[in-house]
Amino acid sequence: MTARDARPLPVRPLWAGRALALAGVLLVAINLRTAVAALSPIFGAIEIDIPFGSLGIGVLGTLPPLCFAAFGLLTPLLQRHLRLETLLLFALAAMVLGDAGRALSGSYAVLVGSSILTFAGMGTGNVLLPPLVKKYFPDRIGLLTSLYATSMALFSLVPPLVAVPVSEQAGWRVSVGMWGVFSVIAIAPWLVLLVRDRRAVRPEKGDSSGDSATGERAVSETDESADGATHAPGGTGGPLVGRVWHSGLAWALAIMFGVTSLNVYAVFAWLPELLTERAGVDAAQAGALLALYSAMGIPLSLLIPLLASRLPGIGGLVWAGAGFYLAGDLGLLLAPGTLTWLWVAFAGIGPLLFPLSLLLVNLRTRSQAGSVALSGFMQGIGYLIGAAGPLLLGVLRESTGDWTLALLFLTATVPIILIAGLVVARPRLLEDDWHRRTPEVPIGTGRRPAEGRTLDR
Repeated sequence: MTARDARPLPVRPLWAGRALALAGVLLVAINLRTAVAALSPIFGAIEIDIPFGSLGIGVLGTLPPLCFAAFGLLTPLLQRHLRLETLLLFALAAMVLGDAGRALSGSYAVLVGSSILTFAGMGTGNVLLPPLVKKYFPDRIGLLTSLYATSMALFSLVPPLVAVPVSEQAGWRVSVGMWGVFSVIAIAPWLVLLVRDRRAVRPEKGDSSGDSATGERAVSETDESADGATHAPGGTGGPLVGRVWHSGLAWALAIMFGVTSLNVYAVFAWLPELLTERAGVDAAQAGALLALYSAMGIPLSLLIPLLASRLPGIGGLVWAGAGFYLAGDLGLLLAPGTLTWLWVAFAGIGPLLFPLSLLLVNLRTRSQAGSVALSGFMQGIGYLIGAAGPLLLGVLRESTGDWTLALLFLTATVPIILIAGLVVARPRLLEDDWHRRTPEVPIGTGRRPAEGRTLDR
């Protein structure tokens, strides 16, 4: 890194000149999990109109991580030709249309197709939030990551609480489709920001440094719009999209994120049954323990990005996450009927690596284009790994008749998380995997300097 890269950014008040961006980020965040949990509580009501059986439920349950994976990998390619704001507006529009389609579904095929459209929009939004934070809040990356990760966690709890009462009062179609209203609201600030962005960054006649894909001039990182954003036109990240596949840092972050997701999806799918069979709790207690597991993620989403952005290194957090995973898995394996709530709580603390991964997308990249590329790669590969969790645990349970081998498998994933996490903890940037040194460019050369500044942690 050059001295210029290491220069700290001046910290401004969070809302100063960028209140619309703040509202936009948080509104997008609350839309990224609502539709995932909106169907499962009311499958019984939906089946009255659209029969689909247990296999159909299984297909609907695997769609979110698979769509998140597919569009995690596709989004950086799409962003080569579109601005971040433009692509995000398309994603939000897809969520609106998908939620409306699910509400109006008359067949299982339409329900599945509409769900794919909704989850495609969410998968794209997942990838775009970190680079949008880097663009509009380069001086507040830790705080903004904390706020939007917490918003995601909180609003993932809302649909299960309200889906059944709304379905009973207004019908399942209203219960499923009402979440599209939040997506419509989220469109407004980004539409305004896109208009401002395009006015702030205009083509200049005879400017040879303009981007070939968009015809817009490249703007240095010190150019800011009225909303306080640093700007980079679409199309700037083309080379990074391919190069990220050859980055050891990118693979390590994707593996840490992916194996964490595998554990989370597996536990959400099987914890109640595991506890009733192995710990001897009843169904109500198992549900309460699953709620405890889920609730542990809310304070972690708030605290971990703030803590990680201030620590000199994040290795301690990686060790902590792996340690809590190990304690929880071993507790459920060796003493499931004793202090069951403690083992579940420990297992619920382990996913602190999820908000940490979101933060590292920005801490481990120098440029906005690098953030897009790393975010897409991490989430594409990561959610693909995560989707296998429920299936693998189910197969191990069915093949052995108990949960011992399944818990041993979860325990065996902990060293993988730890090794990958310690690789990510090393202070380096994504771009340094292929550019060990980014030289300063003398003024007047017509070449664009490296974007962004990220402190090594």
